[in-house]
Amino acid sequence: MSPAPSTPAYRRLSVEERRAQLLDAALSLFAQRVPEEVSLDDVAEAAGVSRPLVYRYFPGGKQQLYEAALRSAAEELRHCLDEPHEGPPLSRLARVLDRYLAFVDQHATGFTALLRGGSVVETSRTTAIVDGVRRSAAEQILGHLQVTDPGPRLRMTVRMWITAVEAASLIWLDEGRQPPAEELRDWLVEQFMAVMGVTAARDAQTAALMRRVRAFEDG
Repeated sequence: MSPAPSTPAYRRLSVEERRAQLLDAALSLFAQRVPEEVSLDDVAEAAGVSRPLVYRYFPGGKQQLYEAALRSAAEELRHCLDEPHEGPPLSRLARVLDRYLAFVDQHATGFTALLRGGSVVETSRTTAIVDGVRRSAAEQILGHLQVTDPGPRLRMTVRMWITAVEAASLIWLDEGRQPPAEELRDWLVEQFMAVMGVTAARDAQTAALMRRVRAFEDG
């Protein structure tokens, strides 16, 4: 008679591992539904734990869990912006947009609810988290352009473009992800150069920057 197969030993999760498990479950749900439609029972079921355990880790309830999940998503989005300072600047920007659009695609419902606002779980803290990602994106772009002290026109242009990218992403989702992501990416890169060109006509710093970028792109 052959011996019965052994049962894998149960391992209790550490506090950090359990918290990460709950955040992963919450992020998955918030990516598919607006926050109002996600309950703590849903998170508990998705994580395979009890509702009291969710409260044990997030005593502030769904609001605290949502803010923690949002911080986790914001950190993931910041990682999308990380790009080595190698190669032509516009090629770097295109690679960042590829990762950004993949993130938007993966978190479509949650991303839309977050940027459009109006959620009952939206607070000054959640708004600050989102604004932090926008500031990080602007700093990354200026860093790749080797600008350490941007003037107001250049800084405003970069932040306006970031706002336009967000708006385009929402419309892209509404339009059934059309045009294809690669085409949208190329168009957004062209939009960046276009708005920078407009600013360059009025701002010497931006004009000098555009000359450097074009020289780099031309090899």
